[in-house]
Amino acid sequence: MAIKIFIKRYVKKGRRQESIELLKDVRSHALKQPGYISGETLINHYDPRNITVVSTWQTIDDWIRWEESDERSAKENQLEGLQEGPADFEIYDLGLVSSS
Repeated sequence: MAIKIFIKRYVKKGRRQESIELLKDVRSHALKQPGYISGETLINHYDPRNITVVSTWQTIDDWIRWEESDERSAKENQLEGLQEGPADFEIYDLGLVSSS
């Protein structure tokens, strides 16, 4: 089952463009990963330091493999240095409709 990952970041003042360039680099590497479907970067209209990345993966296992990879971990460490605090990760399943 496909999943969507929402990664919310709040970058330090004056570090937005550097963060965006690093996020582009992360995406270019994610494109090569098994199970990666798509991704987009959303920048808050009223607060451009508030950045959300949304990516879609075929399975949770595909995401976990990428999330735990040395390559992604190194990039995440760089991104954390540009942020006000840790990123907030949310994972959503696609296509499930429950009556509960």
